[in-house]
This record gives sequence, structure tokens and C-alpha cells, in this order.
Amino acid sequence: MFVKICGVTRANDALAAVEAGANAIGFVFWPQSPRFVDPYRARAIAAQLPPFVTAVGLFVNQPAPYVNGVAGLVRLGAVQLHGDETPAFATTIMPPVIKALHVGAADAWPLETTLLLDAHDPVKRGGTGRTIDWRAAAAVAARRRVLLAGGLNPENVADAIAQVRPFGVDVSSGVERAPGIKDHQRLRALFEAIHGNSHVTTRS
Repeated sequence: MFVKICGVTRANDALAAVEAGANAIGFVFWPQSPRFVDPYRARAIAAQLPPFVTAVGLFVNQPAPYVNGVAGLVRLGAVQLHGDETPAFATTIMPPVIKALHVGAADAWPLETTLLLDAHDPVKRGGTGRTIDWRAAAAVAARRRVLLAGGLNPENVADAIAQVRPFGVDVSSGVERAPGIKDHQRLRALFEAIHGNSHVTTRS
């Protein structure tokens, strides 16, 4: 199970997530987010990650030159687009693209694009703590690579994985004490719940 911990703003939180078992660390580069992190600060945090952990940058309707510039600066392994970006826009982005969508919009993107299914919120653009329709998400995950997001936490992640069978999960607010400040105990509890559900077969 691929696990991404998003909305990281502190090095100790990133390292705690990695120690718990995270495959990817997400940085939010959208200034309107309460989890926004300056690209130079993100670069310093990303430099401390082991080589097997992917740094992912989250952007919302920001120009391609800016996205690519930050990706190069921070050495992002992937870019997560959380706005109204189009498939054509995604082709201008240098790293691999993950597109965040609500479940009903999944068919608008080519199969080779990894989708992140999240609660629809045109203002907050993620990190809302609201779950999505897992039955509808399962239908999408049955035919393409999907990261499941939206209100996941230590209490519900095992059920979410069992019902949706995604390629991976993306967790932000469910392991926080405050926006951008991770709770290390909840991080550990999240991975304990995921590993307890490791018998579930995932689709890639």
C-alpha cells in the first residue's frame, strides 16, 4: 500500500512519517492553504528524506513555469494538481502528474494519469477532513490507478482500503494537531491500521 502524508511543513514531522512507513511526503505550494510551505523550506525538508521516499508538490491553478521551477528547486518526484488544470496543461509539467479530482470527474483524464480522489471543495482544495463516496471511488479504482484521499484517519483507513482497494492513500488532516502540524502518535496509529489491513489485495 502506497501511503502519502500531505501538508507537511516541518522536518521532524516528515521524518516521523517516514519512520512510520510513508512512501511519499507532500508539500503544499498554494499560498492560500493553511498548510502552505515556502519552496526553500520544503527543499531543506526534502533534502533530509531517504532516497526511497518521494517528495510531492501540491499546486492549485498556478502557472506551469512556476510549477516546474519549484519542482526543480525542491527536486520533486511528482506534482499534484489540485485546481482546474486540464490534461493539456499537465503535459507541460516536467515531473509525473497526480491529478486531484472528485469522483465524478475521473473519466476526463487519460488512464496513464494517476488520480487522487478527494472531497470536492472549490475553496479549500483539499485537507477538508470530509470523506468521499467510497463505493463510487471503488468503481474508479477498479479500472485505473487511484490514490484515495478525503477524511482518512487512523479510525477509518482500514475500512476505506477494504472497500475501495486503491493503489494508495493520501492523508493530511487526519493525522494533525493543527493544520500543517502532524501528530506523531496519530501517524503511528495510521500505519498500524494500514498494516493490520495489509492482507487486502490492491490494484495497480
